[in-house]
This record gives sequence, structure tokens and C-alpha cells, in this order.
Amino acid sequence: MKELAKNRKAFYNFQVLEKIEAGIALIGTEVKSCRAHNISTADSFARIENGEAFLYNVHINEYDHGNRHNHDPIRVRKLLLKKSEIRKLATATLAKGLTLVPLSFYLKKGRVKVTLGLCRGKSKGDKRETVRKREAEREMRKVMKMKS
Repeated sequence: MKELAKNRKAFYNFQVLEKIEAGIALIGTEVKSCRAHNISTADSFARIENGEAFLYNVHINEYDHGNRHNHDPIRVRKLLLKKSEIRKLATATLAKGLTLVPLSFYLKKGRVKVTLGLCRGKSKGDKRETVRKREAEREMRKVMKMKS
């Protein structure tokens, strides 16, 4: 698996409860642009509508060598999931107030896939605690490195 893009802010802003792999319905120039790592996942999310899953606000730059048939960079993209998975995600997002956030984009057997996270938003205190833990781990690694 070759990672194309990662949504680092999602891990800071949300608590990831579950991860789901999904395919994306893309046009030819979008795939070429994804392979060139031209993906931005800032403020992106997924939503279930009419029994189908859609991905919003993912910016895939236009392909450099594309012609007049190039794609729209911020179009809504359909996610390819099984009906049972869509049903499960729909009940979780409606009943529990959870959010679907794309965590990473990658290539798997030549196809572009996305890892969706079923997430709950963090409060300011939770975010501070995450930063504190990360800093403490960094200090521990630094001390261990100096001792050896």
C-alpha cells in the first residue's frame, strides 16, 4: 500500500472510534492527480444520503497534463461501500452524533482507497491532553536516546 495523503488534523480534532476502508468513484484525471500526491483533506467529511455515502470538501488538484476534460477539484465524490456498512454508519452518525472523517488516502492494487474514521469531536481539554502526552513521549525518547 502506497500512502497518497493523510489527514493529520483529524487525529488532533477527533477521537477515532472505528476505521473503515472504502473505495472512491473517481474520473481518470483525478486518479492521475492522486498518484501525484495532489490531495488536500482539510475540512473534509463524509455523509450518508439516500442510502449512499458521499465525500465532501476533498480537494484533488487538476491534473497538470490534463486537457479540457479535466475534473472539478472540489466535486462531491461517491464512496464505494457495502449496503450493510452504509446502514451501520448511518445509524451511528444519526443516533450517537458521530462524524465520518477521511483519515488517509492510499493505493491498494492500483486503486485509490480512503480510510474513513467514525469520530467523536474532542473538547479543548482533550486536545491539550493529547499535546501533553505527545510532548512527554518525545522527551522520553530523547532521554532514552541520550542514555544509549
